[in-house]
Amino acid sequence: MIVLDANILIRAVLGKRVGLLLEEYAGYGIRFYAPESAYREAEEYLPSLLRKKGDSDTGVAAALRNLQRFVEPIDGSSYEGFAGEAKHRLRGRDEEDWPVLAAALALACPIWTEDTDFFGIGVAVWNTARVEIFLKAQAESLESEEE
Repeated sequence: MIVLDANILIRAVLGKRVGLLLEEYAGYGIRFYAPESAYREAEEYLPSLLRKKGDSDTGVAAALRNLQRFVEPIDGSSYEGFAGEAKHRLRGRDEEDWPVLAAALALACPIWTEDTDFFGIGVAVWNTARVEIFLKAQAESLESEEE
C-alpha cells in the first residue's frame, strides 16, 4: 500500500504513465490511498492546468471519480491522530501537505509524490520515476503470500 499526494492524482488525470501504473498494480492487489484533501486539491488545480493545455475542464469531477476505482479516498478521521506529528515533521516546509504524511503514518506505508518537501521526514518517499521499484516488490510479496 502507498499514499498518493495530490500531484500524483493530477498526473493520473493529465498523463498516461501514472494511470497505467495504478491500473496495473491495483490488479496485483496493491492498495492506493489519498486523503480526501488531496482529491480536493487536485480538483482545484486541474481545471486551470487543462485549460493551459487547451483541453476542456468539464470532465474533472468525472475523471477524479473514475480514479477512485484505484485510489481510495480516506477521510481525516482515519489519520487525525497523526496530525500533530505530521505537522511537526513538515515544519518549515509545505505544512499544508500534512494530511498526506499523517495518512502515511497512520497506514505505516510510503508516499508517492513529486514534492521534495516530503524527503527526509522519516517516511519512505517514491517519485514517479522510481515508484515501480516499490510497486514490483509489493506485487511479488503479495504473489508469494498467495502461494
